[in-house]
Amino acid sequence: MGSDLLDYIIHEARTPGSRVPPISELSETLGISPSKLREQLEVARALEIVEVRPKTGIRTKEFSYLPPLRLSLRSALAQDPSRFEDIRLVRTTLEAAFWKEAIGLLQPTDLDLLEKLVARAWEKLHGTPVQIPHNEHRDLHLTIFGRLPNQLVRALLEAYWEAYEAVGLSLYADYGYLHEVWTYHERMVEAIRRGDAEAGLQALVSHTGLLRTRPGTGRPPGNGKGEAE
Repeated sequence: MGSDLLDYIIHEARTPGSRVPPISELSETLGISPSKLREQLEVARALEIVEVRPKTGIRTKEFSYLPPLRLSLRSALAQDPSRFEDIRLVRTTLEAAFWKEAIGLLQPTDLDLLEKLVARAWEKLHGTPVQIPHNEHRDLHLTIFGRLPNQLVRALLEAYWEAYEAVGLSLYADYGYLHEVWTYHERMVEAIRRGDAEAGLQALVSHTGLLRTRPGTGRPPGNGKGEAE
């Protein structure tokens, strides 16, 4: 038997939907005070390991990588926003590594959505006033990789966009930068539509080299080639 609530869940209630005994019962079983167990329960709820409802009590949830990643990255960026660079590098590597597998899984409806996102972004950029197509940017990338069977990769990519927003990169960007970003996005989607995985990958790699030289980020250009966007 484990010595705390998480150990109990791992060993005794690991199947999603399993009932976890009330705090009073767990306190006797585990030899832990009710107040300490309530603290552990709040942690488990924050990680979305369990859910608590009035009629059904405490039950385990299907595990998702995203909640612990979200909390970890939020804490890291709150302490040191420059850690976004670590997150950026991971995201860049993952997208390039999984590009061909990801686009091979896309359905016709996904391709239609990607084209609509590009068109909507251009409408915002050509409108008066100009609008930042951040939602379209995030949704385009998450759609491209959205059918990957690897749940950890998908969670890491989604967590990247939450980190991107947390450090304020969704709030402002130079118009020239945005125009260049969406030119690459358009090339990526066109390449996916015609089945040219290599051309799409080249556009992705070129496009993800823009963030380091983006005006207003305060990041050095590094080797001049730039890296992920």
